[in-house]
Amino acid sequence: MKRIIIIGGGISGLSAGIFARKNGFESVILEKNPGLGGECTGWDRQVYHIDGCIHWLVGTKAGTPIHDLWVTTGALDGVEIFHPESFLAFEHEGVTVHLYRDLDRLRASWLELSPQDKDAIEDFYQTTRKLQSYETPVEKPEDLMTFMQRIRLMISLKDAGTVMQKYGRISLKDYASTFKHPALQATLSSFLPENYSASFLFFALAAFTKGQASIPCGGSRALAMRMVERYLSLGGSIETQCEAVELTIDHKKVHQVICNNGKIFEADYVIAACDAHLLYERLLKGKYPDHDFQKRYSNPEDYPLASQILVALGYEGTFGDLPRSLSFPVTPFNMHQSTISRLTITHYRHEPSFAPEGCTLITCSINQFHKDYDAWDSLARDSEAYNREKERIGKAVLQSIETRFPWMKGKLKILDVATPKTYERYCNACRGAFMSFLPTVRGKMMAHTGRIKGLDNLFLTGQWLQPPGGLPVAVITGKDTIMRICKQEKKPFISS
Repeated sequence: MKRIIIIGGGISGLSAGIFARKNGFESVILEKNPGLGGECTGWDRQVYHIDGCIHWLVGTKAGTPIHDLWVTTGALDGVEIFHPESFLAFEHEGVTVHLYRDLDRLRASWLELSPQDKDAIEDFYQTTRKLQSYETPVEKPEDLMTFMQRIRLMISLKDAGTVMQKYGRISLKDYASTFKHPALQATLSSFLPENYSASFLFFALAAFTKGQASIPCGGSRALAMRMVERYLSLGGSIETQCEAVELTIDHKKVHQVICNNGKIFEADYVIAACDAHLLYERLLKGKYPDHDFQKRYSNPEDYPLASQILVALGYEGTFGDLPRSLSFPVTPFNMHQSTISRLTITHYRHEPSFAPEGCTLITCSINQFHKDYDAWDSLARDSEAYNREKERIGKAVLQSIETRFPWMKGKLKILDVATPKTYERYCNACRGAFMSFLPTVRGKMMAHTGRIKGLDNLFLTGQWLQPPGGLPVAVITGKDTIMRICKQEKKPFISS
């Protein structure tokens, strides 16, 4: 039986491990942390459980290929799905714009708000409705398809291609300017940084409004643990607190994986289900460079890496009818070289087990990019200064929420503040990134096979292989990597 060593126990590593076992390979996952899941995780603070990953998960609509894949890996097998009424509620100068799940309701509410934007709203509605036909390709990676399979794939992606052609090179800021009402302009332009492609907005909302992007009950850590259980039930092996730090390479093959605890693992195949930068620069020591990745890592303006500050708070109360996610203006406060004038909070009323009885978990996510990471990296060299800054930001967020919701005053407490350095420390994430390279108007999307030029038995897998990254790409590419190994071994691939 051929042996596959998998470096990293996140979603892509677990997916690869599950399909390795289904296809008759011996499989060992090496994970640096005590538990698996990677960035799909949560943690406990002061009797609360903080969900650290899933804002919404693509693949929650039963009967679709991506949902079937999640079920096969155990992630969504028999799991209740929570469907929020709105994706986001956005407050601007006394007006609230709702991104409702019901697309007809969304259109009606926007037309009521701004009749003068009828044409722009109708175009928005029709484009989102058309894109609901899009299904994330799951069955087979393009490099393994026959000519006819590629043709069928292109036909199936016709609507997606039309949207990309029309909006792929339009920034969110420019697209927002096609609306007349200032609240609609502000909502659309604030969805992501202004130079990002407007197409991303349509893909996200199309998935949400068709029920394909909702929230698995139990949260991120529970989803990952269900995959762990599925992997172990298939006979897979796990080594925790076992970080791969070196590869023994000879004659175009990786023969051994050496770990920080002194353990050495021999392998027929090695799958790097870890950060791409970690693989190329630390494990491979820069000896097997990849032009596509080098171009992107060296150009953060066109290929930004997104991280976040996650502030978690406990609230001694419940939320009534408040939308699950709400963006609102705040009294500006400074962070590094930026001014924070708006916050977005998410409450977990739908997860009563995340908080003591009668209480609710709240999280506030603040986007962080290249310069933000550099500031945190410099600050982290002085642990006292780093912790003081975390505390300052936590207090600023708490006070902003109390100002917006005065009835919460005295009932909020800071549970935790995570920064880009937190994600880097726990997940080896390059610059604290929780997503791969985000789509901008100047950036070119990359579809990578995961093969390493010059090495025959080492594969990269995970969200770095396909835009826009995230958990769906992780679970798909974990499977795809085993498909590539099966082809190399000249054996049929078993998918279920």
